[in-house]
This record gives sequence, C-alpha cells and structure tokens, in this order.
Amino acid sequence: PNRVGLAAGLDKNADHLDALGALGFGFVEVGTVTPRPQEGNPRPRLFRLPEAGAIINRMGFNNAGVDHLVARVRASRYTGVVGINIGKNLTTPVEQAVDDYLTCLHKVHGHAHYITVNISSPNTPGLRNLQFGEHLDALLGALREESRRLDQQAGRRVPLAVKIAPDMSAEEVGLVARSLDANGIDAVIATNTTVSREAVAGLAHGDEQGGLSGRPVFEPSNMVIGELRRRLPDMPIIGVGGIDSGEAAVAKVAAGADLVQLYSGFIYRGPGLVGECARALKARFADH
Repeated sequence: PNRVGLAAGLDKNADHLDALGALGFGFVEVGTVTPRPQEGNPRPRLFRLPEAGAIINRMGFNNAGVDHLVARVRASRYTGVVGINIGKNLTTPVEQAVDDYLTCLHKVHGHAHYITVNISSPNTPGLRNLQFGEHLDALLGALREESRRLDQQAGRRVPLAVKIAPDMSAEEVGLVARSLDANGIDAVIATNTTVSREAVAGLAHGDEQGGLSGRPVFEPSNMVIGELRRRLPDMPIIGVGGIDSGEAAVAKVAAGADLVQLYSGFIYRGPGLVGECARALKARFADH
C-alpha cells in the first residue's frame, strides 16, 4: 500500500508482527534470525544519543531462533508484505557461514515475501568480511542456487535481497554491486549501521561499542545508495538510515532508493512518522 517499511532489528522474533503491521507500514521486515537461539551480547547493549537523533546498539543478533520466528509468522494475521532477515550464529565460524544462511533460507522460504541476507551488522565478529571478494561470491552463489530450487519447488518466487554497510569507499561499493549483479540478487538494502563515531564524538555514550544508527548515518547511506544506483540502474534499492521526516524519506528516494525503511527515526518520532513518510513519497511519485 505504500513505500515505507520497518527495518529489521526491531522485531527480531516476529513476536509483534500484527501490532507493527497495524501502524501503517507498507511492509515489515522481521529478524535478523539465526538457526539457533542466542542471547546476544551482555547488557547494557543499547544507548540513545538524543542530541544526535541517534542510537548505538551492540545487540549481537539476540533472537529465539528460526523455528520460533517461523511459528510466529505463521500465527500472524498481518496481510502486508513480510520480509525475513537472516544471519549466522555467533559461534559459527565465518568459513562455515553459508551453512547457517542456507538453514535459515530453507526454513523461512515458505513464509516470506522476500528474504534479506544480513552480512553487514558490526556486532557479529567477522560478519562484514562476507561483504567482499570470494567470500561474497561463494555465499551469494550458494544462496541464489538454493533459492531458485526452492522457488521452483514452491511454485512462487521469493526475491533475495542483501543488506550492506555504509562504511565503504565508492570502489568497494562497486565491487559489491558487481557481485550482486553477477549472482542474480533481486534487491539491495542500503544501509546497516555505521562503526564511525565522527558525528557523535564527545556526546554521552558516543564512544560505546556497536553500530550507530539514526541521523548521523543519513548522508553516508545516501552516498552508498547513489553509488549503487549508478552501477545498478535497474536493481530495486531499499534505502534505510537516518529517516526522521517525510522530507528525509524523499531525499532518500532522490538519492536512488525505490523504497525506504525506518528504525531510529521511528523510535524517536513514533508511529506518526510512518504516515508522514508515506504521504510525502506518494506526493513525490505523483509529481513524477
């Protein structure tokens, strides 16, 4: 019904899908989910930086495991578009990460409208190494092949998206773009949280470990989106990072995104932001 979605991370277990879906989102992405349940990092692990409109988290993929999430999605009455974001367990070596992603892919395929491969959280050691070179091609190649087989078996196509980090040079974005294209990936989500602290230096909690989200990641994510759009003119891009107003949602689309997702802005502004962004984007696309 609209171009505004909820980003992954808020409802990792799909425990609140009906309630979140009722707030007016056009689509809701649940997860990140891993094959086995895991506690995540020790608390405190989430910090608000209100002066910067930002949040730092080092949750560490805390979730109840993929079987729990699938049961919750099945029990849900939400009729909108559901994305399921998949990752690897902390204890799984990066060299065996593909096994975790394939396990999750198998289990969620029948219950998702699209599946997101999360290779960009800074809170699982070594995970971001999967964004480059042979690691990335091996992972995406295996997932694409298995996804096609599952699509055929189910008689329905479930698009595969990849979520990437904002902490990349134009050259690195180019390498990722080439790999996404070569492996037939359907969409890209740009971006996850940043490890940079430049924008929050000197603020309370500004030096906490973890991923920084909210307003400070707005421009870096837009730069990545612009570079992706230049290199992948036809690939759908979901823009996420620092959207805290209808105007910011429009700017994200102007940078090259087709859809947007909210997280930190939603925490600070509340559900009113969903309608504000949806109306702003509807007006923008009506004009074009």
